[in-house]
Order: sequence, then structure tokens, then C-alpha cells
Amino acid sequence: PQLGLLTSLRFLEWVAENPDGVISLPTGKTPEHFIKWTKYILQNWNTKSIDAIRKKYGLNLHKKPELRGLQFVQIDEFYPISSKQHNSFNYYVRDFYIKGFGLDEKKALLINADDIPLFDRKSYLEVFPDHKIDLQLRYKDCQSKQEFIQQQSIYKIDQWCSEYEEKIQEKGGIGFFLGGIGPDGHIAFNVRGSDHNSTTRLTATNFETQAVAAGDLGGIEISKNRLVITIGLKTIISNPDVVAIIIAAGEAKAKVIKDNLESEVSNIFPATILQKVKNSRFYI
Repeated sequence: PQLGLLTSLRFLEWVAENPDGVISLPTGKTPEHFIKWTKYILQNWNTKSIDAIRKKYGLNLHKKPELRGLQFVQIDEFYPISSKQHNSFNYYVRDFYIKGFGLDEKKALLINADDIPLFDRKSYLEVFPDHKIDLQLRYKDCQSKQEFIQQQSIYKIDQWCSEYEEKIQEKGGIGFFLGGIGPDGHIAFNVRGSDHNSTTRLTATNFETQAVAAGDLGGIEISKNRLVITIGLKTIISNPDVVAIIIAAGEAKAKVIKDNLESEVSNIFPATILQKVKNSRFYI
């Protein structure tokens, strides 16, 4: 709860200065207290209890921050997964941020697997009936008509990812980024070994990430075959003035935090990318 409060106060401070800014916020259990505190503070802005918190932590604002003008960018998503499924990140974002924070969905960039065009306007259930995607089809010859359909669909997903990246850059890049950190140090779904020049893409994950995702997807047998769409490491820091905050709690995260804070910038440690921007912080 204390970590959520600290993060919420920093977020509201930034929003007051950037009411139309571009934000990218995480999903899952990581931001649970951040979300609760943000809503609670805004709903009780003029009460004595919140006034006391604002004074204690130095949140010196003349008026309550307005979130309606913010432009939301979804960080990542499993692929394929229906946006109607409660365990999809798209559903989470629309429920907790768009609806919960009162954001304008028209200003948001969301990753909706149901809307990403595939070959011959087919659905992903027709193209990938077993939810398995062979990314080697990007490069190898097709051995069947179904493989050809899958190959052409992968190209279309790749094109969609490029256009998603372009839309982020047209907004000037991300202004406020909040993320957790995975057991392998991954930021968004940029797992250990990810290129620091990476942008939005369809990609596979690694075992550590699949193990964590198993709880969301219904077991390791499902998560090990599910790909992801994620913004890249370069996407996160493309705006040199980005306020990029990584939040982490618990002894289990201690070593990965130490590695990413104390190491030179390296592909082995994805969060070392944040050493390149002056407004990056670890809240631990």
C-alpha cells in the first residue's frame, strides 16, 4: 500500500503538469494499490485526510488533477486472446484505467487481438486454431495452404505492430511510464536478452515469463505456447523526458533489481535501458 501511495502521488504530480500527456500503465497485481490510491485521492481530494497526505508528501497542487485529457498507451498483450476475456490485458485496461480513471478511449492506443487484421479477413481462430504461432514462418517456405495463410497473417500482425509504434511516436512518445519488473528482469514483455533498440512487435517469451503468466492464462501448457505483442525498450525511452518508474516489492525481486541497477547497460538486463533517461526511478 505504501508503494502504491508513493507512485500515485508522483503520477498525480505529473498529470497536473501534463493534463494531455501520454501515459503507459501496467496490468495485473503490480499496480493494484496504485490504482486504489489514485481513485481514492481524486474522489476525496478536498477532505481533511487527503489534505493531510498531500501536505505530508509535498503534493503542492492548486487544484485537483484532471485525467480526462490523458492519452493512454497499452503496454502489452498476449496473442492471440480475445479482448472480451477477463484475463486479457485489454479488458483490464478498459476496466481499471479507461473506465476506472475516466479516460477518453478515443485518445487511447489499445492492443485488441480481435481487431488486428489477418489474411483474407479471417479471424485468429481460423488462422491459428490451436493458438500456436510458428514465427519461423516469417523466413521459411510454406509446406501447406494453412501455413501460407499463417505466414501472410504474421506479416499483417507485424505491419500492425509497426503502425502501433508509429502512432506512439506521432504522440511524441510516452511521457509517463509505470511498470513492474519480471523475474528475469523483463520490462513490458521485453525479456532478458531483448535488443535495447526494440520497438513494438509480436514475439515469444521465455520460461520465467511463461511461468508467471501461467496463473493468468490457466496453466503453463497454455502460457508456453502463447506469444505476446509488446512495446519495445526503445519505445519506452524514445521521449528523452519520459518519467519512467519501475515498482517492485518483496525479497524475491531483490537480486533482479540489484542486477538492473548496478550493471552496465546490457541486453542481459532489460531495465538497464532506463539508465539512458534522466527521469527514471526504481520505487522498491
